[in-house]
Amino acid sequence: MRISKWGAVFAAGLALAGAAQTQAVELNSGPNWQDQRDFDFASRGFVATRADPKITDASGRVVSDLSAYDFLKGPAPATVNPSLWRQAQLLSKHGLFKVRDGVWQVRGFDIANATFIAGKTGWIVIDCLTTKETGKAALDLVNQTLGARKVVALIYTHSHADHFGGARGMITDADVASGQTQVIAPAHFVEDAVSENVIAGNAMGRRATYQFGFYLPKGPEGQVSSGIGQAVASGSQTLVPPTVLIDHTGQTLTVDGVRMEFQLTPGTEAPAEMNIWLPDLQVLDLAENANATQHNVLTPRGALVRDAKVWSEYLSQSLALYADKADIMITSHAWPRFGRAVIEDFLIKHRDAYKYLHDQTVRMMNEGLTGDDIANQIALPPVLAREWYNRGYYGSMSFNSRAVYQRYMGWYDANPVHLAPYPPREESARYVAAMGGPDHVLALAKAAQTSGDDRWAAELDARLVMADPDNKTARSDLASVYTRLGEASENALWRNMYLSAADELLHGVRAPIGLSLSIDLVRNMPSPMLMDLLGVRLNADKAGEGEIAIAVDFTDRAEHFKITVRHGVLVATTTDLPGDRPADLHLKLTRQDFLLLTFTPMKLADRIKSGGVEATGDIEAFGRFTGWLDAFTPDFPILWRSAKQR
Repeated sequence: MRISKWGAVFAAGLALAGAAQTQAVELNSGPNWQDQRDFDFASRGFVATRADPKITDASGRVVSDLSAYDFLKGPAPATVNPSLWRQAQLLSKHGLFKVRDGVWQVRGFDIANATFIAGKTGWIVIDCLTTKETGKAALDLVNQTLGARKVVALIYTHSHADHFGGARGMITDADVASGQTQVIAPAHFVEDAVSENVIAGNAMGRRATYQFGFYLPKGPEGQVSSGIGQAVASGSQTLVPPTVLIDHTGQTLTVDGVRMEFQLTPGTEAPAEMNIWLPDLQVLDLAENANATQHNVLTPRGALVRDAKVWSEYLSQSLALYADKADIMITSHAWPRFGRAVIEDFLIKHRDAYKYLHDQTVRMMNEGLTGDDIANQIALPPVLAREWYNRGYYGSMSFNSRAVYQRYMGWYDANPVHLAPYPPREESARYVAAMGGPDHVLALAKAAQTSGDDRWAAELDARLVMADPDNKTARSDLASVYTRLGEASENALWRNMYLSAADELLHGVRAPIGLSLSIDLVRNMPSPMLMDLLGVRLNADKAGEGEIAIAVDFTDRAEHFKITVRHGVLVATTTDLPGDRPADLHLKLTRQDFLLLTFTPMKLADRIKSGGVEATGDIEAFGRFTGWLDAFTPDFPILWRSAKQR
């Protein structure tokens, strides 16, 4: 069998639950497999889709293939959890859908949705997908099908890239500068968009390759879904800064004749997020605060921990403000929901799932349980777990309860043995030796597999691989275990992560693919945040006891910074501080030139010769400074340690 003993359970129509994702649940706590309402909602209003399923970039490279999920027909194969297969079938429906008169959505072109509202003269677009290419493809389909119109307003519901990255596929800087197009976003949007995608972007991007299964083939033995959408499109991620900021709940705008009311929801699914109420259309857009799956309180790719309690409170506020008015609810992912009774029931139970997660995690925490203890015990009560939209296709009770614990208690579980743990490679080597050496550990792992305890087999094999990455038998065995765990998982991200790890064990770390670095994000980064980015790039070992001070004037922004490196620390200030060393070098240049000099191989002497930069002082100091900055690479290993990581 390909998916262990639980295959028979799944065939009977049961889903997985609990921390291990491999524990059968009681029949009355599972969802209703006869309920076809989601299929009706997901298909309702279909108008058209692209004739050519392949969306390409300017070079002809495919960034999104709408036909890639055509395999999702018929019953679930043995290699995919049937509950996840059902979710993937729903999310694979792609094209233009009419939500109601005046409101349409393009779904399935990317991991998120783009919503189009007909104003008096043009389109009002809510969210614009991840890349310029998919954003343009969505707009093209709408214009070709419904009649060509300009985009007169672009609304970002929140600060995650899959909702703003396609901006330049729909609007231009000239349209924004002329006032023909408004760009509307929640307060602090740019700061939060940049901080989450750039400062720790290299590590997050690498982990995202596992989370979304970037290197996996799409198919029954590979990536079948991302749980909240099918896949993140590759391509060119862009950003056009907002011209209008929403800073309080109840704020209203009339955009091209369409009335809108905003509910600000900071600190929920994103640091900067908002919901949108369309009173004349009776349509409520709950952004990514409401979904067709349990969401992540802490996404596996990494981010700041979200607040499940605040999340539930804002859903209560949505319930109070809009549930008795809304006929249709749309979201940034998945399909709409229709009817006031349906919307009210959804909001109550979806809210209660997050509140239950928070309260029960904290209760157990206060009884002395650690994050791992809680993750292995907590599960939604049957009345909440049986709702398809509370299933763990994207987030999971296991992962989320650890996030709640982390938010309150941090990484430390109060056991002093964890005050000074060995690094993973050394710790694993000691465990392998203590258990009798590699051959004995392999035998123990085989025995665990035979008994059906793949979790323990994975733990043993993972120790072997971390201790000795060249142990081919351990790598092969661990890949097999991860494949079984992935195929059994109801959670799309767990499946992707297990199968990505298996692929890496068998084939090594693959060359980076996916999204290119967004130049727009760097260009729109506030200058103090740019200095923060330089600070985290400083390799203290390279700098050693070296000291440098560089004064920088950005001539295009009237900004001044004094960059000082000493004690292995980079500090950037707008004025001299007591104890600062005099500047070794003073530069006058545009910020764009500074970006090129610190992020590309461009040489300062060459820019000075071309007349782009004025320099006074020790020009060689700049070369020493940039030599201390690390250039991050997105292909570091995860399952073992390279020589550079040790």
